[in-house]
Amino acid sequence: MVKAGSNGGGTGTGRGRSPRGQGEFLRRDILAAVHRLLAEWGGIEKLTVRAVAAEVGVSAPSIYLHFADKTELLWAALASRYEDLASRMAADDAAAASRGARERLRAQAHAYCRFGLAHPGHYRLMFEVRQPEVDAARISRHPARQVSGNLREAFGRCREEGYGLAMPVEQAAHTLWAGLHGSVSLTHSLFDDSSLDGLLLDVADGLLDALVAPAPGADRAWPSAAANPVSLRIRSIAALGPAPGQAPATDVDSPEQAGR
Repeated sequence: MVKAGSNGGGTGTGRGRSPRGQGEFLRRDILAAVHRLLAEWGGIEKLTVRAVAAEVGVSAPSIYLHFADKTELLWAALASRYEDLASRMAADDAAAASRGARERLRAQAHAYCRFGLAHPGHYRLMFEVRQPEVDAARISRHPARQVSGNLREAFGRCREEGYGLAMPVEQAAHTLWAGLHGSVSLTHSLFDDSSLDGLLLDVADGLLDALVAPAPGADRAWPSAAANPVSLRIRSIAALGPAPGQAPATDVDSPEQAGR
C-alpha cells in the first residue's frame, strides 16, 4: 500500500491483481483509504476515485470493480457510521421498552443527540458536508435510511398505542429528524460548552412534545394524522410505497420529478 501525500495524489506504484478469493481484502483496503483521506481532508470535496486508487496503490479501474462510482464508494465508507448511530438509537429504544412507545421515541431522540455531541467529526461527514448529488430514485438507498427508518418505526408504535400525532408518521419522523439535526449542527457551529449538552436534550424533548400527545387518547385536539401531500412526498422519496390505507397517489410528483 502506498501512502498518499497531503494532496491525495499518492505515488501510485501499482498493485497486482488480488489473488483469487481475496477481492474482499482489496475492498477493505479501499474503504480504509477513504476513511484516511476523509479524516485528513475533513470533507469530500477532493475525494475522487483516482485519489483513492493512489492511496491504495492500485489503478482506478480496480476501484470500479468494487464500486460503481464515487457516490457508492462514499456511501459504503460511511455506512458503518450510520449503522453505529442507528444501533445506538435502537439499543436505547429497546432499553426503554417497558415505559411505552412515547418514551422509546424520546430515548431514540436523546441517543441521536448524544452521538452528535460525542462524535462531531463523524457527524459532520455524515450530515453536515454536501454529499454527491444523485437522482431522487437513488437517494432511498442512502445508508442514512437506517436512522430515518428507526424514527418512523417509533412514531408508528406511538400511533398504534393510541398517542395522537401532530402529523402523519412519515412527516412527523422527518420533522423530528430535521429538528434534532438542526440543534446538533447549531451546537457544533456556535457553541463549545459541554454545559449546554443538557439543553440540547431539552430541545429534543420539546420537539417530541410538539409532535406526540402526552398520553394515549389525550383530550388535546391534535391535527389529523391522515396522509397529506407532504407525507406522501416523503414516502415517495424514501421509496416506502403507498401510505397505510391509502391508494397510490396520482397528484404527487414522481421521485424523478421530486428531484428536479
